[in-house]
Amino acid sequence: QIPVGTEIEGMNILGLVLFALVLGVALKKLGQEGEDLIRFFNSFNEATMVLVTWIMWYVPIGIMFLVGSKIVEMEDIVLLVTSLGKYIFASILGHVIHGGIILPLIYFAATRQNPYPMRAMGHSEHPDALCFISPCSVSSSATLPSMIKCIEENNGVDKRIS
Repeated sequence: QIPVGTEIEGMNILGLVLFALVLGVALKKLGQEGEDLIRFFNSFNEATMVLVTWIMWYVPIGIMFLVGSKIVEMEDIVLLVTSLGKYIFASILGHVIHGGIILPLIYFAATRQNPYPMRAMGHSEHPDALCFISPCSVSSSATLPSMIKCIEENNGVDKRIS
């Protein structure tokens, strides 16, 4: 059975993106009159970034209590520790292989430059480092504010582009 447009459930993301693009073009065409609404959306974006940053700082505490409650419920703590140790080892090994070998190889293949002296992104809130803070912060929406901050401050990318 071939689904028809009305039978598909979920959000119409394509329509939302198209509307946002058309609205942006229309606001730019308005000139000075559209600047007020553009400033509103920029302020709303900054406020959202602040909220996401706050949430990122408090999520590890919530995760700690969720994991702690499950640990208390377990009967065989040795099985838990060995399973968790294997998981942590596999996760760190995967990060080392991906970040230390695969990504530099892709960088080298694309640019023919040495990938290891890249220190411009080094920052206390580097998005890759946030992956180790909490399983929830692996989400791109959680690391987006720090990524934008790193790109703008450390690499000098214009705010309009980032």
